Amino acid sequence: MIVIVDYKTANLGSIVNMFKRIGAPARVAEKPADLQGASRILLPGIGHFDTCARNLRSAGFAAALEEPVLRDRIPLLGICVGAQLLTRGSDEGSEPGLGWIDAHTQRFPTLNVADYKVPHMGWNIAVPQQAHVLFTGFDKPPRFYFVHSFCMQCDQPESVLATTTHGVEFASGIVKDNVAGLQFHPEKSHRFGMQLLRNFAPAPTAAA
Repeated sequence: MIVIVDYKTANLGSIVNMFKRIGAPARVAEKPADLQGASRILLPGIGHFDTCARNLRSAGFAAALEEPVLRDRIPLLGICVGAQLLTRGSDEGSEPGLGWIDAHTQRFPTLNVADYKVPHMGWNIAVPQQAHVLFTGFDKPPRFYFVHSFCMQCDQPESVLATTTHGVEFASGIVKDNVAGLQFHPEKSHRFGMQLLRNFAPAPTAAA
């Protein structure tokens, strides 16, 4: 069962609907106890980094996620600010992130380059930098929908799951062990997003 963390910083409707479209059982966790029974955990997030970080902690999810994710190694996928929360922190604010991946979230630089605007908004390609189940099954380079003014930069290349170029190259996907984060929105990325979320979902259980 996929469990989507609801800490009041994202509209979960499009995420829930996408899992319904691909036939993957999913439910929303409104409190830490609802994490029980998860085989996959999805951490969304929209808006200001500090607001998301504070809400995650005040709702009790930051502490509650440590047992299933860090101890039991249940796969967790962060999306947008949910991915940025996996880093140590962000230039957008002063709150600490979870620090589960050796990376920092920084503001896009000011560049005098044609067609370069911040926020980075629209479709762009994510180029996988390592073999990973999330990026399997694509018949062409996958394109995803982005909306963000801050980007993730990893300390070490092994933490980079995918890269995207918008004025500069940045990590559009980060990873460490069972924890991964995506800067883009697979739930808004049509067939490419559907394939990626299929890859994230648990394998179907054979009928008895």
